[in-house]
Amino acid sequence: AHPPIFHRPSSPMRNSILALATLLSQLTATNSFTLLSKHTMAAATSSTSSSELHSTVDKAETEQPLFLDKTSTQQAVTSYYGETLQQSSDLKTNACCTAVKPAPLIAQAISNIHPDVISKYYGCGFCIPDEVEGKTILDLGCGAGRDVYIASQLVGENGRVIGVDMTEEQLKVARDTQQYHADKFGFDNVEFHTGLIEKLDDIESLVDGSVDIIISNCVINLCQDKEAVLRSCHRLLRPGGELYFSDVYANRRMPQELKDDEVLWGECLSGALYWNDFQNLSKRCGFKDPRLVEDAPITIENKEVQDKINEFGHSKLEFYSATYRLFQLDCLEPHCEDYGQAVVYKGTIPRFESGWALDDHHYMEKGRVFPVCGNTYNMLKETRFAKHFEFIGNWDTHYGIFDGCGTSMPFKSSPENGGVSTKGGGGGGGCC
Repeated sequence: AHPPIFHRPSSPMRNSILALATLLSQLTATNSFTLLSKHTMAAATSSTSSSELHSTVDKAETEQPLFLDKTSTQQAVTSYYGETLQQSSDLKTNACCTAVKPAPLIAQAISNIHPDVISKYYGCGFCIPDEVEGKTILDLGCGAGRDVYIASQLVGENGRVIGVDMTEEQLKVARDTQQYHADKFGFDNVEFHTGLIEKLDDIESLVDGSVDIIISNCVINLCQDKEAVLRSCHRLLRPGGELYFSDVYANRRMPQELKDDEVLWGECLSGALYWNDFQNLSKRCGFKDPRLVEDAPITIENKEVQDKINEFGHSKLEFYSATYRLFQLDCLEPHCEDYGQAVVYKGTIPRFESGWALDDHHYMEKGRVFPVCGNTYNMLKETRFAKHFEFIGNWDTHYGIFDGCGTSMPFKSSPENGGVSTKGGGGGGGCC
């Protein structure tokens, strides 16, 4: 999460949030994405009585519904992540949790991070791509700084990592442990700024074309003005740079009844974008060919919440966690066009000697000729990955649309595509 400073919400509002939160007893996702909710985890150690719990639920049923505008949503999210949540286990659902085991390199980096930072982590993946040494990385919604301090180690002494968040309580943890991490790593290459990620223009040190990679970990869905975020990302990235982020998506547009729920906003559900709206928005903001890296379904397994969705006629609403990479390349086309081109992976990206994946459908084995569309060709040739490939072909002849390029539901974990999660394989580290 992120924040300017807002006043603590009134007692009735806080009671509404807490009361509604008790209704979200457990949210589980399939595959390796199974976690217990905060209430379930607390049950083993808490002495809260059944009568107390039912009293809280009864109170929730008598509260007036909460309706959100842009300002109140920012205020509610700020309060939720700055005051209501004190540690990761306070989350009411698993939409903003990470359940996939990190790669050894990431696990080693996490082991070097201060426990106070780890305890206040509310992200949903490991959204740092490969080949980042010496690069400048911007983390949107950095919170207490877990991903900033992971990236700090990966970019090394000659790299730079910038964290932006709107929650002062979270940023205080990040700043208070900055010297600890500098001593631990042997260098200090991070900085933190208070601000809204919808208003990155307000941060004077962030200038156009100054960033190689932008990351975000289950935060953009918390923003009302997602277009402003994506436009700023495109402006700040150097040509050939990329936005690489994990977030929550839906199979259809979010109904207003769910948008009006503060807890579901804070838990990364109500702000989820319909996948096709996201793809169109990305293209409108200059990211012409969004690439899905991996995805997994999120299933709501709480009867009260599911009944609420069903009563409003939304029983077919589905949530997905997904990692996308969006390249800042003006040479990309709106669709994948075939020019008879191919690439050969050299096997030189560290830790991926046998093969490397650009996205969920481009896994390239070392030494093997791999046919690609014009966009994939440019994503490799005009970016930091160029030195790891040999390039075959030119732009002389166009053979039509590249086979397999379409506009259907992209998530392989969706029922219509077989229901198989793509998490845990390929290159990169993103998972949501």
